[in-house]
Amino acid sequence: MTIIDVSGMTRRYDSGKSAFEAVSDLNLQVQEGELFGLLGTNGAGKTSTLEVIQGLSRPSEGTVSIMGMDPIRDRRDVRPNLGIMLQKGGLPSDLTALESLQMWAGTCSDPLPARDVLARVDLADKADTRVKFLSGGEQRRLDLACAIIGQPHVLFLDEPTTGLDPESRRNTWKLIEELKQSGVTIMLTTHYLDEAEKLCDRLAIMHKGRVVRTGTVAEVVTGHPAKIHLQLPVVALPELAGATLDIENDRLVIHTQAMQETLTELLVWAQRTGVQIEGLDARAASLETVFLSIADEFDDRKEHAA
Repeated sequence: MTIIDVSGMTRRYDSGKSAFEAVSDLNLQVQEGELFGLLGTNGAGKTSTLEVIQGLSRPSEGTVSIMGMDPIRDRRDVRPNLGIMLQKGGLPSDLTALESLQMWAGTCSDPLPARDVLARVDLADKADTRVKFLSGGEQRRLDLACAIIGQPHVLFLDEPTTGLDPESRRNTWKLIEELKQSGVTIMLTTHYLDEAEKLCDRLAIMHKGRVVRTGTVAEVVTGHPAKIHLQLPVVALPELAGATLDIENDRLVIHTQAMQETLTELLVWAQRTGVQIEGLDARAASLETVFLSIADEFDDRKEHAA
């Protein structure tokens, strides 16, 4: 069952004589119980996309629905089903963590006990600490507590682990996975690509207002070449089937779709000819390599098209 359905959505901002199109003809579907990641380069349009999906602004074109309802027109029915964790929570600084969460619970239809939720985000011992005395990571965990206290069916997490220490980050991942296992549909944005690889069932990568890759991590990575780095050898390498060579920072880089075959061919050649290969580093394609290549790939396409 499709829970979030975005069809042909465009978000345009008018500024005097000019208009800026932050999102262009976006299509996304998120299924029930799925954890969907929305990634993107800087200025890709993620924030504008989330604002429209959450019903905080209207699309300039296209349609958006959550649980079959319009997030603006049907806001009275949609809002009780949503949990939203923004990049910055903005809770009153002089309230304690418990008071802040109890205040937030008062806006929810069916909130969980505040102390239980504080315990779930590892803040039980900070219940009586004022927000202004919480660390940045503790404030992020309090923001997460506010997002989940209303038992949402659909949860939006905007960079939930920014500022967290490694242990808190792992605990947050565990909590997010528990929420997903309980049937909550989750939409996540993050700059941590290992986080996306760990948590997301599917994801979309945006660049300049458009989705340029979508699917599971494996589907997104498929077709992207592996890289083999080594110091420049003293003799020319043999021709490696299906591979291309490049030089980056005075190191030789071999791009290949078949890393095992290329690496085997390279090592057999080195053994046979007595060439010592220095600084060998072979890495399969990953979400990080795909992400880092996107700006160059799509900007180059635009230049060639022009």
